[in-house]
Formats: sequence, C-alpha cells, structure tokens
Amino acid sequence: MIGHRDMSIDDYLSIARRRKWIIVIPALLFPLIAYGISLTLDDEYTSRTLVLVEQQKVPDSIVRPVVSEDIAQRLATMQEQILSRTRLQPIIEKFNLYAGGAARLHMEDKVEILRKAIAIEPVRSLTGPRGGALPGFFISFTADNGQLAQRVCAEITSMFIEENLRAREQRSQGTTDFLATQLVESKRKLDETDAKLAEFKGRYFGSLPGQEQTNISILQTLNSQLESATQAIARAQQEKTYAESLLSQQMATLEAAAAPTSGGAQSELLERQLVILQNNLVSAQARYTEDHPDVIKLKNDIANLQKEIDAARNEKAQPAGSTPESKPPVRVTPQIQQWRAQIEQANLVIQAKTRDQARLQSQIGMYQSRLSLSPGVEQQFKELTRDYTTALAFYNDLLAKEAQSKMATNLERRQQGEQFRVMDPANLPQSPSFPNRSLFAAGGWGVGLAIGIGISLLLEMKDKTIRTEGDIKFFLGMPTLALIPINAESQNGWKRRWSWLRRKRSHHEARVEA
Repeated sequence: MIGHRDMSIDDYLSIARRRKWIIVIPALLFPLIAYGISLTLDDEYTSRTLVLVEQQKVPDSIVRPVVSEDIAQRLATMQEQILSRTRLQPIIEKFNLYAGGAARLHMEDKVEILRKAIAIEPVRSLTGPRGGALPGFFISFTADNGQLAQRVCAEITSMFIEENLRAREQRSQGTTDFLATQLVESKRKLDETDAKLAEFKGRYFGSLPGQEQTNISILQTLNSQLESATQAIARAQQEKTYAESLLSQQMATLEAAAAPTSGGAQSELLERQLVILQNNLVSAQARYTEDHPDVIKLKNDIANLQKEIDAARNEKAQPAGSTPESKPPVRVTPQIQQWRAQIEQANLVIQAKTRDQARLQSQIGMYQSRLSLSPGVEQQFKELTRDYTTALAFYNDLLAKEAQSKMATNLERRQQGEQFRVMDPANLPQSPSFPNRSLFAAGGWGVGLAIGIGISLLLEMKDKTIRTEGDIKFFLGMPTLALIPINAESQNGWKRRWSWLRRKRSHHEARVEA
C-alpha cells in the first residue's frame, strides 16, 4: 500500500519484516559477487613520495629572487614538460614498461598509459591562508609491481627536482642577459643625451638657466665701464681743447713778442690769457677737488703767467730814453712742448677709450642678446635635462637590477635559492592499492542492499492488501467499528501446513518402498 497514503515508521518496519528475505538475500549475495570480481582483476601497486618546497636560504632583503612565479603555476608548467612524450619515452625504455600484454601497443599509447599512472597532488598548508604558497606536493606512480613502482616514482621525482633547478637557473640567467642587453642600450641612449646636453651648453653658454643673474651683473659692470670710458673720452677731449687753446695762446704770445709790438699790447695779451686760465680754474674747481692734477696744473700755469705779466709791466716802466733790446726769434719753449705732449696724450687716450667703448658696446650687445634668448633656451634646456635625468635614472635602475640579478643567478647556481627537497622517499608498497577487495565487498553489500530495498518497495506499491485500520480509513473513508484479531493458530498455520506436507511425503515414500 506504499505510495497511497502517508507512511509511518511502523509501516516501514512492517514492510521490512514482510520482505526481509528479499532484502537480506541480495545484501549477502552481492558482496560475494563483488569480491569474486575483485579476485579476477590485476593487482596494482602505488608508490608515493613527498617533496617539500624549501624557500631561499638567503633573506629576500639581501638578495631578491629573480624567479617570482607562483609555485603552483611553476609546478603545473613542469608537470606538462615532464609528462611530455620526449620525457616519458626514455622512462618506458629504461624500465621496459608495458612489455607484457601491452607490448603490441604503439609508443603513443604506452606514453598515454604512463601519463595516466602518474599523479601530482599539491600539499596545502594547514596554518597558512587558503590558496597561499604550496609547502610541497606528492608524486605517486601506479604499476603492476611494487619495486617497479618505487623505481619509476623515484625517477620521476628526480626529474622534477632537476627540472626545477634547471628552470630557475635558466630563468635567472635569461633575466641577467636581458638586463645586460637593456643596460647597453640604456648606456648608449644616456651617452647620446649627455652629448646633446653638452653640445647645447656649449652653443648657448651664458644663456643657460641660472646664469641670468650673472649676465645682469656683468651687463651692469660693462655699462659702468662704458660710462667711465665715455667720461674719460669727454675729459680727454676737454683737456685736449684746453691744451690746444693754451698752445695757441702761447704761440700767439711768442709771435707777438717776436714781432715789434709795444709792451702794452703784449701785456694785454697776457692778461687775456690769465683771464682764460682763471676761468678754466674756476670750472675745474667746480668739477674736481683741490688735489686734482688739473686744478694744480692750472694754478701753476696761472702763477707762471702772472710772473710773465709782472715782467712785462716792469719792462713797460723802464725810462723812455732807454732803447729796448732786440726780441729773440720765436722758439719752442718747454711749456709749448708740454702742451703739445698733453695734446698727443689726449689723442692717445681718446683713441684707446674709443676702442674700449666699441668693445664694451659689443659685449653689452652680446649679453643683452643672451638675456633675450634666456626664456627659449631655458625651455629647451629643461627638455634636454629632463630627458637626461630620465635616461640616467633608468640606467641606474637597470644597473642595480643587473647586479641584483647576477647575485640571484649565482645563488641559483650554488643551489641556495628556492628548491625541492625529498621529505619522504618513494616507498615500496607492500599491498596493492587496487583492487581494494574490502571496498569492493562493501560496495557489493551496498548495491545488494539497495536492490533488495528497491524490489521490496516495488512489490509493496503493487500490493493492494488492506492490513491496518489506517488502510481502511484511507480507502473506505469510514470509521472502523471492530477488529477481528488473528489467533495464534492462524498465525502458525504455515507451520502446520509444512508439517502436513512432510508427513504426506514420508507416507508416500514408505508406500513406494513397500
């Protein structure tokens, strides 16, 4: 009646009691069948080894490792390489694998069988975060012989260790070679930038950033020197004019003295010269101090001229009857030579100062052009300096990385970096890993039990017998008035029938014997 109404635990127990042999017989029969099947299967032995991943022996703060790939990714890469046909075929030939019934197989099939017999299982750390660095991994190999499984497992483990060392050293050396190549290229670019910067500095020397204040100071100095040279030229021209006037006056005086002129005319001429010298002295005193050479010279000239005037007045005061002495011819006096020398000196000073003035004006123009070029030069200089600074920083960075890579490469060559270490060598299996006959028997028992229960449930679903008060209420929908209990004799009816059949059979056998 299962499936027609809600069932209780008592209902299920009743079904189990009614169908117990249908459940028990498969549950006992199927384990025997599964165990018998396991006896027909070939034994397989699995050898296993544990490989730990040792970290770099030198602290990372001293030598930074070059190979930074995750160990899980590196292990997957090595697994693909080691499980390739080129690496597995030598193992098949070395240990003469699959030489029995599988000898007729092609090499590709043997390699595929060997690949499936190898298992790589990572070891997850119990204390570290999930998905972190792997502390190690298991390598297992399954074969039909325990010693063979052990030898092949040890050989595969050696291949992993050697491949790890080779791969790390190769990557470290490759990184070092790459950095060396980049360093040469960076050095070339740095030299080119340095040459451009040096050529730019030489071409725009004086207009570079930071030299503006120096140019301004030099320009101010040149302007002061130009002004001084201009004043010197003006002063030399003034002195020349003054000396020329004195020279002309002196020459006129000498010519007048040589000519037959009266003493009064000569005296007037000298007085006019005196007035001119006094005016020049007043002008000089207004510009210079009393210790200035021009002031002192004018005072001496005035004193000498005053003496000449006094002498001329004394000659004028002589008696009329006296005959004047004959005048000497005009001759060049030392004073005239001095004035002429002064005029020549003034001309030399004017020429020299004029040349200085031209030179200073040229230099002033050069420095003014430098100051006018400074903004554009500064922009170009900043671009070149920025390129040079970037190239220099890149070169220094590559230089440091190359040195670091060389140390890491030497560390890998000395096997001081991260490496694989065999913690548990490949074991010699004493019992086969397949088939597990206990597991086969347990599986057979489970299958038989499930089949028995399934058959029982199917029979109950097809059974329409009404057995309980609940069945009456479910099917008839009416309350139960009374129940007729089953007595003990009716419960044991099958026993009486079985005894009757046995007695009848015994009488039949006795009659046949008679």
